[in-house]
Amino acid sequence: MQLINPDLKIDFLGKRKLAMIFSGVLLLLSLGLVAGKGLNFGIDFTGGTLVEVKFKEAPAISDVREALSPKGYGNATIQEFGAPDEILIRVQNKDEENSATISTDILDALGAGLGADNVEMRRVEFVGPQVGEELTEAGLFAVLFAMVAILIYVTFRFKLRFAIGADAALLHDITLVVGIFALTGKDFTLPVVAAILTVIGYSLNDTIVVFDRIRENFEFNQKKKHPDNEVDVVNASINQTLSRTLMTSLTTLLVVLSLFFFGGEVIHDFAFALIIGIVVGTYSSIYIASPVMLSLEGRFETSDEEMEKLEAKP
Repeated sequence: MQLINPDLKIDFLGKRKLAMIFSGVLLLLSLGLVAGKGLNFGIDFTGGTLVEVKFKEAPAISDVREALSPKGYGNATIQEFGAPDEILIRVQNKDEENSATISTDILDALGAGLGADNVEMRRVEFVGPQVGEELTEAGLFAVLFAMVAILIYVTFRFKLRFAIGADAALLHDITLVVGIFALTGKDFTLPVVAAILTVIGYSLNDTIVVFDRIRENFEFNQKKKHPDNEVDVVNASINQTLSRTLMTSLTTLLVVLSLFFFGGEVIHDFAFALIIGIVVGTYSSIYIASPVMLSLEGRFETSDEEMEKLEAKP
């Protein structure tokens, strides 16, 4: 059953310059937010102690901070965790201070300031600064390795200009996801890095489907007596794969939205990153990967005439 007519003739590439300007503005804004506002790195990267507590009656964040001040934790990062009565407290460890001591001091301070019967300890996590640094390096390496591997794979399967288009789309997707995390101030943790790697795989899969159809149509077009120009061929290819692109994105988005709303706070940021990634990944496979590939027409390739000359040389 075809929900979308495969014979559509939407002029996607007719708007490619406008799309590139739009994407360029979003990329600049994202980079500006990351450089200016910065990411709210989770304890996975910064190191320190994370304490989750639950209250019988939801307190104000200001009251929690005031209660922690006598113990020297007035500068702690405090936020709601899924519900107003569940609070997440993140502090940097002082010299020779361990996680058990910190969690005990925090519980005592909250009990003294807000009532001992009103607060309950849920969990305590500790990550050393050295571990946080190593995790940061490992996360960056994982993303860079994925980008290089994709460049090699797509070059081998298609051509270099296709590979550059695919990598440009992936870099676009990653930058926008990271930029939105900087804008919203959501915790940037290891699960979010995992979500970014998942977005890379998802976006690449969508791009490869479009590129595969473009390659088939390029080969068919070359056999014509009067070949069409590449823009028309790519436009036709995008229209032919549009049904598959939208249906895959929508069905995946339904699952991720379920995780976002009903999966609990633990995977909330992971699902949020996937939602953004699916939306921008669908957009980039049409308006970033294909236009970049087209802009490199004639580059990184050897024409048939040049090949004949090379083969004729002794």
